[in-house]
Amino acid sequence: MSLTVPAALTAQAQRDEVDDAAFVACIRDSLPYAWNLINDLAHRLRDEGGPFADNQTPPPDEAARGQLLRALASDAIRGALERHFGVRLAFQNCHRVAVFAPGAGADAARREFTTPRQQILNQSPELVDC
Repeated sequence: MSLTVPAALTAQAQRDEVDDAAFVACIRDSLPYAWNLINDLAHRLRDEGGPFADNQTPPPDEAARGQLLRALASDAIRGALERHFGVRLAFQNCHRVAVFAPGAGADAARREFTTPRQQILNQSPELVDC
């Protein structure tokens, strides 16, 4: 299961739409490693500036890796995180997450980050099983 959903939130979803704040809280509580990583990257981007901030450190364990995969593979979760933090997300391999600032300069950096060339250059033997 990707998220641990409180009964009240499930009941809300059965009746009507779920607001972003409630969904984001569910993500934060269910996927703490992924949440903290993206939160830290968003703050680093704001503090340091530039078109993007990224993480190149592999997760500490498989549970953390699974959280990243679940957060970034779900369009709904990824979209909620992007709206909440005001960034665009990109993902390479099993751990390299990047947050991009809104705007034309960051769009070019995001396009470069997500090219097949960059994907190939980001490969290493240590990451074969990630």
